[in-house]
Amino acid sequence: VCAGAEHLVKQGLADASRLAIDGGSAGGFTTLGALAFRDVFTAGCSLYGVADLSALAGDTHKFESRYLDGLVGRFPEDKEIYDQRSAICHVEGLSCPILLLQGDEDEIVPPNQAEMMYEAMRSRGLPCVLKIYKGEQHGFRKSENIEDALNSELAFYGRIFGFKANAGQGMDLPELDIANL
Repeated sequence: VCAGAEHLVKQGLADASRLAIDGGSAGGFTTLGALAFRDVFTAGCSLYGVADLSALAGDTHKFESRYLDGLVGRFPEDKEIYDQRSAICHVEGLSCPILLLQGDEDEIVPPNQAEMMYEAMRSRGLPCVLKIYKGEQHGFRKSENIEDALNSELAFYGRIFGFKANAGQGMDLPELDIANL
């Protein structure tokens, strides 16, 4: 994703000062990793994304409990690899605003992932927002929450990048309490 974004900048198709990344679940993991390990994007949004692989190995529901063994390594034997690849263990590499969107009933990527990332960002003095949606699981299902998540992301980028965002059709964008902004 970083190489793709850099290519778009080189082609004059994207503004390097306004590059944002977003993703859900494994895409949220990619988002947080790109922001922690590389200096390409200037803002990001993680939707129910993985911040801490070790915590996920212990917290996810039974069906997914050994899923990471094939992707990362056996846990806890390979905990060092889990930590090397977890954004939460490398918050010193974070330098841009992040919006975290999470369902409170998510058993695949539990809310503590977003909560830990928010606290790490906030304590470092970086702009961040955490929105937890009541009654939502892994991937939002309620139309009003899907709409709010999209509008929150638009409002977030509008505030971060300094443009007037409009939800259209007379709808107001959500007011976001961006910590450290």
